Amino acid sequence: MPTPPAITTTTAQVTTTAAPNPNLPPITPGRLQQVTGFGSNPTNTEMFIYVPSRLAANPAVVVALHPCGGSAQQFYSSFNLPSFADSNGFIVIYAQTRAYSNCWDVNNAGSLTHGGSGDATGIVSMVSYTLNRFNGNKDQVFVMGASSGAMMTNVMVGSYPDVFEAGAAYSGTAFACFAGSLGAPTPMGSNQTCAQGLSHPPQKWADYVRNAYPGYTGKRPRMQVIHGLGDTLVRPQCGYEQLKQWSAVLGLTNTNNATNSPMGSQYTQINYGDGSKLVGYFGQGVGHYAPPNAQVMLKFFGII
Repeated sequence: MPTPPAITTTTAQVTTTAAPNPNLPPITPGRLQQVTGFGSNPTNTEMFIYVPSRLAANPAVVVALHPCGGSAQQFYSSFNLPSFADSNGFIVIYAQTRAYSNCWDVNNAGSLTHGGSGDATGIVSMVSYTLNRFNGNKDQVFVMGASSGAMMTNVMVGSYPDVFEAGAAYSGTAFACFAGSLGAPTPMGSNQTCAQGLSHPPQKWADYVRNAYPGYTGKRPRMQVIHGLGDTLVRPQCGYEQLKQWSAVLGLTNTNNATNSPMGSQYTQINYGDGSKLVGYFGQGVGHYAPPNAQVMLKFFGII
């Protein structure tokens, strides 16, 4: 993978003097560290943070959500997002769930409703804490995830369009695909209908998103959808259903497909409009889950 570009933003030393709670320990730059006492957190979701040594004066924030059975530490170590944070001065929040065998809450109304409860509330609290403590840029907050984390990425941009600028979902499902299901919200659980490729018309998918935050008329987050065509756990149709959903929400149509994808030669790129607000990548022979590509993702986010 290409070396991240050198930082071009104005930088400042990390400071902890603006911490909401002066009794909290300082954040040590350059390593993953747990944060407690960050705000409303009804499901006891855990927060880990990576703050680079050279922090931008008004840094972007990326929330990274681990897959089912995973952890914040594992996801931190699994791909090179921290190296890009070092080069570009942004902060990464690695959230951690311990429920449902470490699978995210993507089926309950609390997370599928703006201002509700569930894991989504804790994640939004983490974002607010980080923006306040490190003078973060509220217009540059992003979320990404893999597998269950990709499903939760769809939940976050659907329930909180006022918080997130864009999302990237690696092998996920559409917003509200698991809504109301019993048991663990995972393809290994009792309800496999969603992960096997539950299909709805675009406008029905879009209505689920709009009903999560009735009356909201502001800007909707941009979305990047990445899926493997060889995925037998979360079927490729789930990726196409996400594109149907977000194309209807954003009012975009599929304009062209390209095989010379920045994700690699095995991926086909599906552009909606000019591809800056919605784009899909589907990999031939790629299984579960499609490996995150930090460079392609961060270019889509607009922070490198």
